[in-house]
Amino acid sequence: MAKLAKELTLYGLIMVAIGSCIGSGIFVTPSQIAGLIPSTSLILLVWALGGLIALTGALTFGELGALFPKAGGIYVFLKEAYGGWLGFLYGWAYLVIITSGSIAVLSLAFSHYLSFFIPMDNTWKTITSILTISLLTTLNVFRAKFGEIFSNIFTGLKIIGILIIICSGFFFGNSDLSFKDFSTTTPAGAGLSAFGVALTGVLFSYGGWQHASFLAGETKNPSRNVPVAMITGAAIVTLIYLLVNTSYMLLLPVDNIILSEKVAAEAVSTIIPYGGMLVAGLIAISTFGTIGIYTLSAPRIYYAMADDGLFFKSIAKVHPTFRTPVNAILIQSGWSILLLLFWGTLENLITYTVSVEWIFFTLAAAGIFIFRKKLKDTERPYKTFGYPVTPLIFIIINTWFIINIMINKPLHMAIGFCFLLLGVPVFLYFKRKNPQKTN
Repeated sequence: MAKLAKELTLYGLIMVAIGSCIGSGIFVTPSQIAGLIPSTSLILLVWALGGLIALTGALTFGELGALFPKAGGIYVFLKEAYGGWLGFLYGWAYLVIITSGSIAVLSLAFSHYLSFFIPMDNTWKTITSILTISLLTTLNVFRAKFGEIFSNIFTGLKIIGILIIICSGFFFGNSDLSFKDFSTTTPAGAGLSAFGVALTGVLFSYGGWQHASFLAGETKNPSRNVPVAMITGAAIVTLIYLLVNTSYMLLLPVDNIILSEKVAAEAVSTIIPYGGMLVAGLIAISTFGTIGIYTLSAPRIYYAMADDGLFFKSIAKVHPTFRTPVNAILIQSGWSILLLLFWGTLENLITYTVSVEWIFFTLAAAGIFIFRKKLKDTERPYKTFGYPVTPLIFIIINTWFIINIMINKPLHMAIGFCFLLLGVPVFLYFKRKNPQKTN
């Protein structure tokens, strides 16, 4: 039987960790965050807290990745710690919530920035988002090579756009930026609860460093390179996000950020003629590319589950001519469009996606305590720095965040849970059908 080729280097894995994080979040969530906590100091604090969560998570998952250096990442951690049922639910959640929701968010972000060139109301933005998903679905059904093209070209354009934003703010922005004053639009109820809700957009933006662990099976020296890639990627993204947000506030008052749907483009346009159009174009192109990557890569998870007998057999169908998992691609894109139509706004979609995803992150991180006891004599090429404090910080902050979302966004959380729980009877069906596959 053919095995995965171990071709990925440490540099390539770091690029995966960074590129998976920097999607649309840093460009579309700042206005939502500023509206909840309209203070320069609190805005930077919530982004710094997101960085702390990412770093403690990467340090924790580093040990898990070194302990289980094979393809699957969090799926493997959950399966080994709690059993096949939770691993299956994570894969199920990736289809019905996490990846499909992210594609819907990315398509809306693309439409928002495209509207910088082509004025569109909300209806046309939705139509454009649907057409975007449909186009990239069609392309990925025909060829798998597009994923590689998108990854190389569009990530580079994204980095160029970020560098333009950072340099614009630090070289030409307002050097008298205050970190004390609140916006004049500060809501009376702003406080710890609002801070927690603001963290939703931040964690959506930071999500992605863990993708390096998914590729352990194709990485050279995974026991060393996977932990290093996740930790390095999380650290670099934290620095970038703090610099970008500082640049936004050097270029635009907080009140303007709150009202903006295209913060990055509008910030740069304040000091560079047509600079906003340049940044908007780069972001639109890079977001388009990210949708293409998600549309290409994630269906392979559902295809593999079906091929292993853990999902509907039809999902494992390979197109006889194009040699792509056509049904897996179509079901993910179709569900993404339904989510787009059902929720309709970036804030709703982000909350729906993040609230469930970070529950799995928390459970996976807690697995480190299980493995320290169950596999205490197993050699560990990498051990979590600051154990047990580091994983506890990650788990405690995440638990507070999840509870806060339950309190402040109960509908979003409830709907996410309902879709997640729909996976339970599906798992039981396949457990009865293939008991040897679900242990």
